[in-house]
Amino acid sequence: MKKVKNILIVIQARMGSSRLYGKVMKKVCSKPLLSLMIERVQYSKYGHNLLIATTEEKEDDIIESLCRRDNVKCFRGSRVDLLDRHFKAALWQNADIVVKIPSDCPLIDPSVIDRVIEHFIRNHDEVDYVSNLHPPTYPDGNDVEVMSFNALHRAWKHATLAFEREHTTPYIWMNPGIFRISNVVWESGLDYSKTYRFTLDYQEDFDFIKAVYEELYDDDPLFSLNDILELLKSKPFIRTINSMHCGKSWLNNLADINYGLNYSKLNSMPNQS
Repeated sequence: MKKVKNILIVIQARMGSSRLYGKVMKKVCSKPLLSLMIERVQYSKYGHNLLIATTEEKEDDIIESLCRRDNVKCFRGSRVDLLDRHFKAALWQNADIVVKIPSDCPLIDPSVIDRVIEHFIRNHDEVDYVSNLHPPTYPDGNDVEVMSFNALHRAWKHATLAFEREHTTPYIWMNPGIFRISNVVWESGLDYSKTYRFTLDYQEDFDFIKAVYEELYDDDPLFSLNDILELLKSKPFIRTINSMHCGKSWLNNLADINYGLNYSKLNSMPNQS
């Protein structure tokens, strides 16, 4: 496998979620969810170089304090321009490769993180951006995006639409004619992206995540995606806790927004295992 100089994993996190305020600091198993997610990401082979990117708002002082307590780097930047926040965090850390993971994925499987990163590394000379989101196949809440620093820099320089700045990477993955893009599909051959929901956006999502942790964490803090699926088979009522939100995603709004590019072009992106 090719060696690269500096892979930086960035988790973006803030208190000001409009649907579920302070969700990253809600406690499960006596720990803030953000601490539990940091713990899981650090189990990745590449988790030693981890940074939390939060905002400069006063309400996010608590996130910086958590980072100090958990001995994790913290960068503070724009509240609304996440592209700027990610770019400046990567610049600060001299990153060659930037891995973007949202803080609403506290059940993310470290092996999924490794799989997407290693696909990027293996194809380092042929890709600018790799994710497992275009199209998604893993259960929602296993979101990983990997990009070269050069691609992130180019997006930072040229992205002008509010949507492109707010969500960090759309300028990259909506311009396959400019960037070399690849996608990692779930090796199981299944697509649970709209039928299983492990992400954190609503109160029901928190209740679901709390139930999973309370069932699995004490026996094995590194419980896997397959462990969660086995739990849901044996106790299907847990899956119903947030099932009313399955399939909901900010990506669903793209069809209703004119960004100068037909979203259907994404259907032609190459899928890689």
